[in-house]
Amino acid sequence: MAAGWIFLLALAPVPLFWLCIVLVIGRALFEFSRMTGLSFPGLPSGLWAGVILLPALASLAGSAQAVAAGLTAGLLGLVFLVLGRYSSLDNVLEKLSLAIMGLVYISFCGAHIVLIRHLEHGAAWLFVLTVITAASDTGAYYAGRAFGRKKLCPSISPGKTVAGGIGGLAGGVLLAVLAGLVLLPSVHPLRLGAVAALLVVIGVTGDLAESVIKRATGCKDSGTILAGHGGLLDRVDSILLTAPVLYYLLAYGLVA
Repeated sequence: MAAGWIFLLALAPVPLFWLCIVLVIGRALFEFSRMTGLSFPGLPSGLWAGVILLPALASLAGSAQAVAAGLTAGLLGLVFLVLGRYSSLDNVLEKLSLAIMGLVYISFCGAHIVLIRHLEHGAAWLFVLTVITAASDTGAYYAGRAFGRKKLCPSISPGKTVAGGIGGLAGGVLLAVLAGLVLLPSVHPLRLGAVAALLVVIGVTGDLAESVIKRATGCKDSGTILAGHGGLLDRVDSILLTAPVLYYLLAYGLVA
């Protein structure tokens, strides 16, 4: 997976990168639907899933306006689908709420990965974002095992500790600055470190958000596609929230 991701960032044209991200988002949406029981009886699954994927599909255009239009079209599409099947659906509000969550949390947020790729030095920024995520996870794991006593959010994720959070923050910032010196020499290390710290905190929030979903649905993992590592949604839960933040920081010139 790491080799494939590096290939996509370094060598793949944007359309191929977009296609791979859409497939990942589609798989994550499938896992989310299976966990939460999201379905619309009487409607082909490809129809409502395609509506939810509209923001991700629109990201090929490379503009936030296109993704926002996809989000609007997806929201309207879901409302029309629910209105059309209202009499045959149980728990209509719950199904619509879950569908909208999938639309925003997975498709819309995931579309920003492609939007970053369209930016100048977008591939380098995505590589740095990957480094932040991986280093944060690694630092949190080893710091938590060595020094973890006080739990961070025991009711949501019993394995996370305050020491692990500090270790993850340190690892994410350090490795981001080192990667930035090589890939983004025009960005001041202090500014990159501050951005990395923000993204680490948001990434932990994304991980906890998915933990809430899994606890609410009684699932240990979102899927089994990755042996020993759960599903794709388990792997991208942090990036789903960090990618939009990084994109808007870059788009509004708050980093460079």
